[in-house]
Amino acid sequence: MSNVEIEITQKRELHTKLWKMANSLRGNMDANEFKDYILGLIFYRYICEHEESEFKDKLHIGIEELYKTNPAQCRDIAILNLGLGYFIEPQYLFDRMVETIKTGDFELEILSNAFKAYSNSTKGQESEEQLSKLFNDVNLTSDKLGSTYKEKGELIGKLIIAIDEINFDFMNSKIDLLGDAYEYLIGQFAASAGKKAGEFYTPQQVSKLLSMIVTKDLTDVKCISDPACGSGSLLIQVADRLKEKDGKFIHIYGQELNTTTCNLARMNMLVHKVDFNKFTIHQGDTLKAPSADQREYGKMDIVVANPPFSANWDPNSTMEKDDRFSGAGKLAPKSYADYAFVEHMVNSLSANGCMAVVLPHGPLFRGNAEGVIRQYLVETRNYLDTVIGLPENLFYGTTIAACICVFKKNKTDRNVYFIDASKYFEKGKNQNILRDEDIQRIMDAYASKKDIDKYAHLASIEELQENEFNLNIPRYVDTFEEEEEIDLNEVMAEYHRLDEEDKKITEELNKYLEELGLPKF
Repeated sequence: MSNVEIEITQKRELHTKLWKMANSLRGNMDANEFKDYILGLIFYRYICEHEESEFKDKLHIGIEELYKTNPAQCRDIAILNLGLGYFIEPQYLFDRMVETIKTGDFELEILSNAFKAYSNSTKGQESEEQLSKLFNDVNLTSDKLGSTYKEKGELIGKLIIAIDEINFDFMNSKIDLLGDAYEYLIGQFAASAGKKAGEFYTPQQVSKLLSMIVTKDLTDVKCISDPACGSGSLLIQVADRLKEKDGKFIHIYGQELNTTTCNLARMNMLVHKVDFNKFTIHQGDTLKAPSADQREYGKMDIVVANPPFSANWDPNSTMEKDDRFSGAGKLAPKSYADYAFVEHMVNSLSANGCMAVVLPHGPLFRGNAEGVIRQYLVETRNYLDTVIGLPENLFYGTTIAACICVFKKNKTDRNVYFIDASKYFEKGKNQNILRDEDIQRIMDAYASKKDIDKYAHLASIEELQENEFNLNIPRYVDTFEEEEEIDLNEVMAEYHRLDEEDKKITEELNKYLEELGLPKF
C-alpha cells in the first residue's frame, strides 16, 4: 500500500469518528467553536499517553508508582529530566478520566482542574511561553455545552469517550492528525464557521513536495522558518524530511496571526515529537510585527510558507523604511500582500539556504508595483530559482491553481526553471490530490533542470528580459496539444456511407409497415 493509500485510509477512519463527535455538538455550537473542544481533548490524550510512555520506556517505572513515593521528584523528572516541559498528575491522566466517566463519577471540575494543573506545571519553566496556554480555547464554562453544570459535564464526558475509542497510533501515523482533524471539521461546516481551513492548513502532499524541495541539497541546518505557519504542517514535514535523510536541525521558528491556530501549531509540534525547546511559535502579524527571530536578516536556512493568497495589508510609510521591503523601491499593493510575504521570507533566508513559497498565479504576471518587485528579485538580486505550476483545486477553500516559487541566494547562473505540473494529479471528491508519482515527476525535473517537452523549460535571463519579467508559465512551457488533422474527404465518404445505410434500413422498415397496414416513413 502506497503512502497516499495509507493516508487516505487513516483519514477515512479519523473522519468517521470526528463526524460522530461533531454531530454530538453541532446543534449547540458551530464548527469553529466545537473544533476547539475536539482538538484540545485529542491533544490532551496525546500528552497523557506520551508522559506515561516516557516514564515506562526511559525509566522503566510506572508514573503512579513513582508519584506515590515522591510527588515533587516525579514532577521534576517529567519536566526536567525527561524534557517534557509539563507534568500531568496520575489522577488527571486521560485513561483515568475515562474510568471515572464509565463509573459515573466524572464531573466537569475534574477536567478543569486537570487543565489548570497542567498549566501550573509549566510556570517558571523554560516551556512556559510555548506550552502554558494550550488549553485556553477549551471553554468548559460555555452555556453552549449545556444549560446546567451536569449537562456540560455529560457532553464533555461523551466527547472523551468518543476520543478514547479512536485507535490513534500517534507515533506511526502517516497523517497530520491535529492538522487534518482541523481541516476536516472546518471543511464540513465551513458555512456555519465562516472560516476557511485553507488559511491555516496546507494539504499533506503539497507540504511533502515543499519539504522535498527545500531539503534536496540540505541535510544539517540551524533554523527552519514558516512566517505564516497556520497549524504547523509545513514545518513538521520539513523536520520529518530531514530526519529521513539522517539530518538534523537546531530550532524551528513559526509565526501565526490567529491565536487559536498558533496554539494548534504548538500542539502539533509536540504530537510530532518535536521537543518544546526546539521550537518557538510566535503569535502576531508577521508583516506588521514580526518576532525578533523572523525579522533577523539571513538567520533561516530553510524558509517555507503558504501565506494567505492575495491578502490585504497596510503598506504605510513605516514599511517603506523597513529593510525587508525597501530594496525594490516599491511596496506590494494594499490588496495583494503576496510579495510582502515573499520579501519578508527572502530577508530571513541565509546565504546558502533554500526557500519555497506557495502563491497564486497573479504575482507571476501582475504589473505596476508587483512587476517592479518581481524584476528586482529576478534581475537585480538573482534570487528566483524555480517556478512550479500546480494542479487546480488542491487547497481547501479555493479551486484556483497555485504555484510554488523557489528562491536561493547562492545561485551560480541567472536562469529560472519553469515546471508545468498542472495536468498531473488524481481527481478527488472535494479536492484534487497530488500522488506520489506526481511529486516524484516534479522532483526529477527539478533535480535535472533539463528541458522536458510540454512539462519543463530552463529559461535564460535573456528570455526573461524579452518577456519583461512576466513569469506566467505558459510563456515558457508550451503545453499546447495539436488536434488531429481532419480529413474532409474521409468525413464525406463516411457521411455518404451512413446515408446509404439509412436508406436501406428505411426501405426494409417500410416493407414491414406495409405488411401491417401501417403508414410508411
